[in-house]
Amino acid sequence: QVQPVESGGGFVRPGDSLRLSCAPSIRTFGGYGMAWFRQAPGKEREFVAGCKWNGDESYYADSVQGRFTISMHSATSTLYLQMDSLKPEDTAIYYCAAGFWAQRVGTRPTDYTYWGQGTQVTVSS
Repeated sequence: QVQPVESGGGFVRPGDSLRLSCAPSIRTFGGYGMAWFRQAPGKEREFVAGCKWNGDESYYADSVQGRFTISMHSATSTLYLQMDSLKPEDTAIYYCAAGFWAQRVGTRPTDYTYWGQGTQVTVSS
């Protein structure tokens, strides 16, 4: 693999939970910030959640605060996004990304260099 690979997407009902995983395509993400973005049809790619390479200093978009949790499994350098209380508006393709750590979580796509191919999350009744 030449880029991170996301998995865990699927179809769920409103209120359900889902956990996304991002397997790294490099040996370590040390020195990088990690993030999840999402993009719905016809909309711009938006920031969802991000953290330092070790999982610290997590930061969330207002739209997912309190419902989503980003974490990093250090031993495998696997990034996770635990999504609870899912809503239809969470429907999107979700991407994991990595970029140089610059003292805070970057919230723009241009802050990141490495991108996964995306995994589809659909929340529908």
